[in-house]
Amino acid sequence: MSASWENIKFDNANMRAYVGVPEISGRSSAIVVVQGQTGVQDFQEFCRLAASEGIVAAAPDLYHRDPPDCKDDPPTRRMRLTDATVIADVNATVNYLKSHSAVAANRIGIIGFCMGGRAVYLMSAVNRDIKAGVMYYGGDTFSPWGAGPSPFERSKDIHCPIMGHFGEDDKNPSPQDMRKLDAELTRLGKVHEFFSYPNAAHAFANFGSPAYREHAATASWPRTFRFFRKQLHA
Repeated sequence: MSASWENIKFDNANMRAYVGVPEISGRSSAIVVVQGQTGVQDFQEFCRLAASEGIVAAAPDLYHRDPPDCKDDPPTRRMRLTDATVIADVNATVNYLKSHSAVAANRIGIIGFCMGGRAVYLMSAVNRDIKAGVMYYGGDTFSPWGAGPSPFERSKDIHCPIMGHFGEDDKNPSPQDMRKLDAELTRLGKVHEFFSYPNAAHAFANFGSPAYREHAATASWPRTFRFFRKQLHA
C-alpha cells in the first residue's frame, strides 16, 4: 500500500488529506476517515490499516481553515467547527474519492472517531453518495454545531446502514446515549448494529491515545471491515 498527503481543492479552499491506497489492480471501495478532536495526524495509522484491508482511505484535515502556525489547543480548534463546515469538507472528500483512479465511485463509505463519529451520523443523513457508516463513540450527537438541526434530529433522513462502537465506561456518548440512538434508529426502521465494549471508555480505538484499549480496539476492527466489505461489496 501507499500513503501520502494530498490536496483537495474546493470553494477556493485548499484542504490537505491523508490518503492510503491499497496495492491492488482495478477500482476498490473507499472510505472517508473523519478525525477526532486531536487532529487528523492521529488517524494516519487507521488510513494505512484500511488500505491494508484493500480499501482506499482519505482523512481530511477539518482544521484546514486555521492558519498553518495555529497554536490553539484541540478543544479550541474543535469549537470553531460547525455542521456546515464539516458537511462541506466531507462532501469535498467524497467528491475527491469519486474521481480517484483507484476508487469505484458507487462504493464509498465513512468512518469517524469521537467528533468524527458524530460526523458519521450527520453525513449518513446528508450525502447519498455515502453507502455505509461506522461511528466510533460519536459524542454530542444531540446538539447542533451552529445553525440547523442536530445529527440526531436528522435521523429520519439517514439513508445507509450504520455500525456503532461504544465504550461502556464512556461519558459522551454514555451508554444511555447509545440506547437513545439505538431506540430512535429502530423506531425509524434504519438498518444499524451497535456494539458495546466493557472496560473501555472514550477513544478506546484511537491509536496512540492514553485511553486506547487493545481488547476493545482489536475486537472492533474485524467487525468494521466485515461491515464495509458487505455494504460496499469490497
